[in-house]
Order: sequence, then C-alpha cells, then structure tokens
Amino acid sequence: MGLELKQHRRLLFISGQVPEKSDGTVPDGFEAQCEQAWRNVREVLAAAGLGVEHLVKVTTFLTERSQLVINRAIRRAMLGEHQPALTVVVVETVDSKWLLEIEAIAAE
Repeated sequence: MGLELKQHRRLLFISGQVPEKSDGTVPDGFEAQCEQAWRNVREVLAAAGLGVEHLVKVTTFLTERSQLVINRAIRRAMLGEHQPALTVVVVETVDSKWLLEIEAIAAE
C-alpha cells in the first residue's frame, strides 16, 4: 500500500509520542497507554492546526507482538476512515514503563 502526495503546503514531523500524560504519569496497561499516546499525537496535530486526516505516515513501536491486535483496534478508532501509510515495529523502548511509542508525519 502506498500514499501519494501530489501537492502539499507544509509538512509536520511528529517526534515519537510516548504514553505519558502532561503531568508525567504513565497509565497502567497497554490499552490505556496506546490511547494516551494517540491523544498526545492528536494534541501535537491540533497545536499545528491539523487533525488525524492530515497524517500521511505513522510508525508505531511496540514492545511485544501480542499488542498488535489491540494496537490495530485503537489506531482504527482514532483514525476512523483515514488510512495513512503504516509501519509497526517490535522494539525495546528507552523507558521500560512505556509499552509503545508513535511517530508520524502530517501534510497539508
């Protein structure tokens, strides 16, 4: 699957968003962490005047393969019908509290 950009005025590169809340706490459990990381992505988009419909590439770093199904379900709920190019990689995160990290590129 590919996503072609024929025209854009600006690009937003979103650094890896981890599942920390604004107060620095990390929710318990993968589902809560995944939802928090997506909230963080949406906050970065909103601060730039963009929404999830502007995402053209999303890379998700998971700590376990067993998280794939829940990750997919939450991503679909967050993105709705929008389908950016996607990559999922299983890795070890910098902080062992984090069960995932999401980085993205948005275009307008």
